[in-house]
Amino acid sequence: MMSKFHAFMFPWFGFGHMTAFLHLANKLAEKGHKITFLLPKKALKQLEPLNLFPDYIFFHTLTIPSVDGLPAGAETTSDIQISSGSFLASAMDRTRNQVQEAVSIGKPDLIFFDFAHWIPEIAGEYGARSVNFITISAACVAISFVPGRSPDDLAVPPPGYPSSKVLLRGQETNCFSFLSHPFGDNTTFYERIMIGLTNCDVISIRTCQEMEGKFCDFIESQFQREVLLTGPMLPEPDNSKPLEDQWMQWLSRFEPGSVVYCALGSQIILEKDQFQELCLGMELTGLPFLVAVKPPKGSSTIQEALPNGFEERVKGRGVVWGRWVQQPLILAHPSIGCFVSHCGFGSMWEGLVNDCQIVFIPHLGEQIFNTRLMSEELEVSVEVEREDTGWFSKESLSGSIRSVMDKDSELGNLVRRNHAKWKDSLVSTGLMNGYVNKFIEALQKLV
Repeated sequence: MMSKFHAFMFPWFGFGHMTAFLHLANKLAEKGHKITFLLPKKALKQLEPLNLFPDYIFFHTLTIPSVDGLPAGAETTSDIQISSGSFLASAMDRTRNQVQEAVSIGKPDLIFFDFAHWIPEIAGEYGARSVNFITISAACVAISFVPGRSPDDLAVPPPGYPSSKVLLRGQETNCFSFLSHPFGDNTTFYERIMIGLTNCDVISIRTCQEMEGKFCDFIESQFQREVLLTGPMLPEPDNSKPLEDQWMQWLSRFEPGSVVYCALGSQIILEKDQFQELCLGMELTGLPFLVAVKPPKGSSTIQEALPNGFEERVKGRGVVWGRWVQQPLILAHPSIGCFVSHCGFGSMWEGLVNDCQIVFIPHLGEQIFNTRLMSEELEVSVEVEREDTGWFSKESLSGSIRSVMDKDSELGNLVRRNHAKWKDSLVSTGLMNGYVNKFIEALQKLV
């Protein structure tokens, strides 16, 4: 029997990253391994309920220093606009002494990290192994981060890149311009990720061989690092908290598979005209819908930003909601027939393991790769076509939704069949457990 290890986890201060790390922590803790989870104080309240093994997973809170340009009290990405990410990265970098002290006292065997590119140095100093845990798709990493290339080369696939449809089209390459932007003290986003990938002891990716094997092999060959796959790392369904009554009652009024649910993630705040086009596109489908997005820029509430007459026209069949909802439970409700999403990696998996049709409106670079993977490689979803402005029209949104919701649609039936096939293999307990067991075995050999 192999010995138990002690792992530190230090994810980027975004909830998509922190929750992915915590799902992994739960899987390791389930097998009796001890985890010390480093996070900002403000994130504790939201993450504590997701800790399924409080006897094995211990939260260690960090004091986030103030940084010029970072709003007072901001500690996570949900406290800031995307454009302020660099200030939050500086704050993260300035917790280095706190992290180092915790490591010196806790003496972990492994340290998992993603954006804190200086972790391998600390790990080396205290005899721990550093594990770079990637929570985005392998396809995205395989084209964006290749030793010896710069962000300017992104329009052209690197030599040896797997034959694939997961590529940017010419007009979209500007969505990766953020790679060369400053991100933290004296580093660009690209340099930060490259240093972490080049200096870590091992790379782990939240994906599975069946979906992205060729991209994982490519990363392994480029970085000369072992690549370990965790599998999709989906949270166990939480049956202790049922769906909130207001949504349960509202959704239950509609036929099975008839409601469109749209959510664009916690970081995206739309311009007012984009928000209105989204609402009008939903109205145009003629279907019942629930949209969960933050109020658009310049508006303090959803109500004040809605198009004229919209509420009266959709009364009884459409709701636009500006606050958090229980997404996994909503997606699992029998009335939901279509999920319209930005295709963040977490939402991508949540869509895959439910029965609803999937329509994607990707917003940022990584989401575009995820969308290509789903829509063109796996053919389980549809991507909304964009106008020259870079946004979409209400007609293209409603057309994409109708193309998968209409019972006679050839495209709708194709993606439904493919989706059902992938869902069956992903939710089979053997697949998830097999990945976790293999992953833990590889970690035990590492320490």
